[in-house]
Amino acid sequence: MKKQTVTIEIASGLEARPVAILVQIASQYESGIYLTRDNKKVNAKSIMGMMTLGLDAGDSIEVSTDGSDEDAAMQAMVDYLSGKDEKK
Repeated sequence: MKKQTVTIEIASGLEARPVAILVQIASQYESGIYLTRDNKKVNAKSIMGMMTLGLDAGDSIEVSTDGSDEDAAMQAMVDYLSGKDEKK
Protein backbone atom coordinates (compact mmCIF):
# COMPACT_ATOMS: atom_id res chain seq x y z
CA MET A 1 0.00 0.00 0.00
CA LYS A 2 1.21 3.47 -0.88
CA LYS A 3 0.01 6.79 0.56
CA GLN A 4 0.82 10.32 -0.49
CA THR A 5 -0.56 13.76 0.26
CA VAL A 6 -1.28 15.84 -2.84
CA THR A 7 -2.32 19.46 -3.26
CA ILE A 8 -4.98 19.88 -5.94
CA GLU A 9 -3.69 22.24 -8.60
CA ILE A 10 -6.46 21.85 -11.17
CA ALA A 11 -7.64 25.43 -11.71
CA SER A 12 -11.36 24.62 -11.44
CA GLY A 13 -10.93 22.22 -8.53
CA LEU A 14 -12.72 18.90 -8.76
CA GLU A 15 -16.01 19.86 -10.33
CA ALA A 16 -18.06 17.44 -12.46
CA ARG A 17 -15.83 17.25 -15.55
CA PRO A 18 -12.48 16.98 -13.71
CA VAL A 19 -14.00 14.35 -11.40
CA ALA A 20 -15.18 12.35 -14.41
CA ILE A 21 -11.67 12.45 -15.87
CA LEU A 22 -10.14 11.40 -12.53
CA VAL A 23 -12.56 8.44 -12.32
CA GLN A 24 -11.64 7.42 -15.88
CA ILE A 25 -7.93 7.53 -15.03
CA ALA A 26 -8.43 5.58 -11.77
CA SER A 27 -10.53 2.95 -13.54
CA GLN A 28 -7.60 2.04 -15.79
CA TYR A 29 -5.83 0.40 -12.84
CA GLU A 30 -6.52 -2.86 -11.03
CA SER A 31 -5.37 -1.45 -7.69
CA GLY A 32 -7.78 0.02 -5.19
CA ILE A 33 -7.45 3.81 -5.24
CA TYR A 34 -8.88 5.94 -2.43
CA LEU A 35 -8.86 9.65 -1.66
CA THR A 36 -9.20 10.79 1.95
CA ARG A 37 -10.06 14.25 3.24
CA ASP A 38 -11.14 15.16 6.77
CA ASN A 39 -11.44 11.45 7.71
CA LYS A 40 -13.77 10.82 4.76
CA LYS A 41 -12.42 8.09 2.49
CA VAL A 42 -13.90 7.52 -0.97
CA ASN A 43 -13.18 5.18 -3.84
CA ALA A 44 -11.55 7.17 -6.67
CA LYS A 45 -13.37 4.91 -9.16
CA SER A 46 -16.78 6.12 -7.91
CA ILE A 47 -17.99 9.35 -9.50
CA MET A 48 -20.69 9.81 -6.86
CA GLY A 49 -18.23 9.26 -4.03
CA MET A 50 -15.75 11.69 -5.53
CA MET A 51 -18.39 14.40 -5.90
CA THR A 52 -19.16 14.19 -2.17
CA LEU A 53 -15.64 15.39 -1.29
CA GLY A 54 -16.21 18.87 -2.77
CA LEU A 55 -12.54 19.50 -3.50
CA ASP A 56 -11.24 22.89 -4.62
CA ALA A 57 -7.94 24.05 -6.06
CA GLY A 58 -5.40 24.39 -3.25
CA ASP A 59 -6.98 21.68 -1.06
CA SER A 60 -4.75 18.86 0.16
CA ILE A 61 -5.89 15.26 -0.03
CA GLU A 62 -4.38 11.90 0.81
CA VAL A 63 -4.20 9.42 -2.05
CA SER A 64 -3.78 5.73 -1.24
CA THR A 65 -3.28 2.89 -3.69
CA ASP A 66 -3.13 -0.83 -2.99
CA GLY A 67 -2.65 -3.61 -5.50
CA SER A 68 -0.51 -5.05 -8.28
CA ASP A 69 -0.12 -1.74 -10.15
CA GLU A 70 -0.17 0.61 -7.15
CA ASP A 71 2.98 2.49 -8.18
CA ALA A 72 1.64 3.37 -11.62
CA ALA A 73 -1.79 4.18 -10.18
CA MET A 74 -0.26 6.52 -7.59
CA GLN A 75 1.82 8.30 -10.22
CA ALA A 76 -1.22 8.79 -12.46
CA MET A 77 -3.29 10.22 -9.60
CA VAL A 78 -0.51 12.55 -8.44
CA ASP A 79 0.14 13.75 -12.00
CA TYR A 80 -3.54 14.50 -12.61
CA LEU A 81 -4.33 16.13 -9.27
CA SER A 82 -1.18 18.27 -9.29
CA GLY A 83 -2.02 19.59 -12.75
CA LYS A 84 0.88 17.87 -14.52
CA ASP A 85 -1.55 15.94 -16.70
CA GLU A 86 -3.94 18.72 -17.78
CA LYS A 87 -3.80 17.65 -21.42
CA LYS A 88 -6.38 14.95 -20.62
